[in-house]
Amino acid sequence: MMLSTFLRTVLKLDAASCLGLAAIVLPGAAILSAPLGIETTMLQGAALSLIPIGLFILWLGTRTQAPAAAVYLVIIGNIGWAGASLLTAFELPGITPLGTLAVASQGLAVLALAILEWRGVRQSNLSAASA
Repeated sequence: MMLSTFLRTVLKLDAASCLGLAAIVLPGAAILSAPLGIETTMLQGAALSLIPIGLFILWLGTRTQAPAAAVYLVIIGNIGWAGASLLTAFELPGITPLGTLAVASQGLAVLALAILEWRGVRQSNLSAASA
């Protein structure tokens, strides 16, 4: 599929959020653990997973054409991440109110990115249909 400028921009924003969060959480996990009420290893694991995800999304966002399945994979992955984040925010034993706020907020931000990416796919498909 041809990726619209809007979709490429949202994908790059998504990648920046993944890589930026990893850059903050990975070195700061031990410091963030107590105020968030989340184990250091859980924070580190989440941050580490964001690196390859963010690099893949960045690569995708720099393409003018990409397999539709790759874009849908990002959208579905974001919906899954958002769902897991919200579940974690409200169900993780020991999580503090600050932790709940932080995890739920980033989950909702990821959901917003998925919605914007879906809008970008629709826009890309409409552009391709009219060409």
